Amino acid sequence: GVTRLLLTRIPFFKEIIVSSFCCDSCSWSNTEIQSAGRIQEQGVCYTLAVTSRQDMNREVVKTDCATARIPELDFEIPAFTQKGVLTTIEGIIDRAVVGLEQDQPVRRATDEEVAGKIEEFIVKLKQLKEVHSPFTFVLDDPSGNSFVENPRAPHKDDALVVTHYRRTPQQAAMLGLELEESPANSAEDLRNEVLQFNTNCPECNAPASTNMKLVQIPHFKEVIIMATNCDSCGHRTNEVKSGGAIEPQGTRITLRITDPSDMTRDVLKSETCSVEIPELEFELGMGALGGKFTTLEGLLKDIRDLVERNPFTLGDSSMPSKAEKLQEFLGKLQKVIEGKAEVCFIMDDPAGNSYLQNVYAPEEDPQLQVEHYERTFEQNEDLGLNDMKTEGYEPEDSPGR
Repeated sequence: GVTRLLLTRIPFFKEIIVSSFCCDSCSWSNTEIQSAGRIQEQGVCYTLAVTSRQDMNREVVKTDCATARIPELDFEIPAFTQKGVLTTIEGIIDRAVVGLEQDQPVRRATDEEVAGKIEEFIVKLKQLKEVHSPFTFVLDDPSGNSFVENPRAPHKDDALVVTHYRRTPQQAAMLGLELEESPANSAEDLRNEVLQFNTNCPECNAPASTNMKLVQIPHFKEVIIMATNCDSCGHRTNEVKSGGAIEPQGTRITLRITDPSDMTRDVLKSETCSVEIPELEFELGMGALGGKFTTLEGLLKDIRDLVERNPFTLGDSSMPSKAEKLQEFLGKLQKVIEGKAEVCFIMDDPAGNSYLQNVYAPEEDPQLQVEHYERTFEQNEDLGLNDMKTEGYEPEDSPGR
């Protein structure tokens, strides 16, 4: 047969390799995908409540290191048992059914009881495709390169929950990553020095260098700015990390955009910050776009580019009605960027590490409202605070020193 390979770049997943095999003798064909880009900084877990036949048509990118689960059936497809694939929810169930049916003739001949139980389970899997009753589909990928489509993009999907998490040492070892400990430097040295370390370009994988610098934001706190510049392909990227601890309370910042000059306000959006524009029915979840230190105009343009480059909404596979809605949304967003529309811009950061410039500082800004609130249990869970104990963690019966 003939195997064809295509190296392509898809937003959200960096670069992927699409391979297609076809046999002229028996007409058997097969398609697979492999991640050609770097492993993401955090793992990702998608939890989808499947309630209708339309949900079965959602497109799914499942890498070979991802685990797929259906808790209602106690069913799991472990990592590295299947090749990466670009398919749908229904396609993943069909693939599991084919895998279980493959050895059924041998099982019936050797162990009829086991074959009967597997046959009952196959019937249950096939019934899921009709969605007679709701069920949950969970896709957990430590590499962060899997994806489940949101058909309502750029609006929030209430049926889909996306959670980003830090990999455990066991998951890092499974992915072939080594965690290296760097020697500790004093905070004073970091403030006065631009640190540089070697890395690989996220676009072409060529050797590149990343610069890191501590910067003090007026009327706020210290942040870490990281910038990478590739001499081979010219790719540039920058990211901002919080230089301090998680704040005792979350922060919700609301800005009423009334003038084009508002677009020049400085914005620090941390990785844990979500963005909302109620007038456009738009919400950007935590983790999207990463950490950014830019202007309000720059952040809105990044949001516009994120929507425009999404192949699942404006690509060849998109529905005409969906494309029209997105074009209408992009038109409204462009008016906001040009200062021709008055909207509310809301930043909600449970960690309290985001910032929006007050142009009247140190006086109050009449168009800017900053609220501090107590985090919920779920928000503390997402930030890893529920399992963090910094006082009284030593056993009471431990001998004193």
